[in-house]
Amino acid sequence: MTRTPNGEELKACCAAAYSSDVVALLLGDSYHPGGTALTRRLADGLGLTPGARVLDVASGRGTTALLLADSYGAEVDGVDYAPGNTALAQGAAQAADLADRARFTTGDAEHLPYPDGVFDAVVCECALCTFPDKARAAAEFARVLGPGGRLGITDVTVTAERLPPELTGLGARIACIADARPLQQYTEILAGAGLRTLRTERHDQAMLRMIDQIEARLNLLRMTAAAHLTTAGVDLDAAPAVLAAARSAVSDGVLGYALLIAERTPR
Repeated sequence: MTRTPNGEELKACCAAAYSSDVVALLLGDSYHPGGTALTRRLADGLGLTPGARVLDVASGRGTTALLLADSYGAEVDGVDYAPGNTALAQGAAQAADLADRARFTTGDAEHLPYPDGVFDAVVCECALCTFPDKARAAAEFARVLGPGGRLGITDVTVTAERLPPELTGLGARIACIADARPLQQYTEILAGAGLRTLRTERHDQAMLRMIDQIEARLNLLRMTAAAHLTTAGVDLDAAPAVLAAARSAVSDGVLGYALLIAERTPR
């Protein structure tokens, strides 16, 4: 019988996957459906102004944080579980001459390394779905937000009981699917942490576009770097069925992507 990984093992597994160069090749710079266009929509919904203090949770290689620092003039801290991502993000900030407005730290979303109430906004893109203890992470989001501070999330949504077998298990969890939740459940998790949802939007078409992008890039890499993909743990034989199942799940309303804006309520 296969043992189910515990929370810390899942975090380490996800961190290793999302700091992989192969994942970067398949997903592109933003690592989430909708790319920088959806990040800008999220930032506009948060009402970011120059000088706003923003925390980017699961900041990856820094794409979102650097966009917020450059285009919105925000003072951004990024935190990511993978030290490799932290180093790459800090290097990208220096290369973009943004190191004075974008700083990156290695840390755990469920135990954020920041004092209470120091941020005007928190963003978390395509990551809450991967956190083993979502309620704990939501409580941490609320803790570090100042009075009236806002949370912006873009994330995978699922109707778990209708997921096809190709989209369950550890691989699907790392791919942000197996432990994602319905949009309503995300709002309930946030409400439990004192975060009142102000707005939600469906962006399921962004998920379909990302599936198409992954399929196209996978086919290209299959011809040019098949050995590298296999070494990195990509199952080339299983990939077409998984992508087809994901596409069907989006069409059936089982799998999707959403944007959510919430506000910290008075304590």
